[in-house]
Amino acid sequence: MAEEIVFISVAARTLGMHPQTLRKYERLGLVQPSRTVGSMRVYSDQELERLRLIKRLVDDLGVNLAGVQQLLSVADVVQRMRPLVREDVLDRRAGRRQLGREMDRLTRLLGL
Repeated sequence: MAEEIVFISVAARTLGMHPQTLRKYERLGLVQPSRTVGSMRVYSDQELERLRLIKRLVDDLGVNLAGVQQLLSVADVVQRMRPLVREDVLDRRAGRRQLGREMDRLTRLLGL
């Protein structure tokens, strides 16, 4: 099944956000919508979910955008770590090395 993509106006309306807010989030690197040949922004289901998370962090939890950036960076590392903790991957030296690198990234992001 093909993934649905929506233009910025539809994404903004769906999320209850202003299109300018979505552009700001893109400038800050919080989301990375694809572009059409005509350079129009299009948002995938994955990007819409990320925007919902950002909206929840900002609106419901009062996290500022710098905090959102940090939390999303941590979440990205955790997502990359998930497949690395499977037993068959941990049994391989390359898998353990990659997991170690991701843990180092996480430690740096958290300032530990």
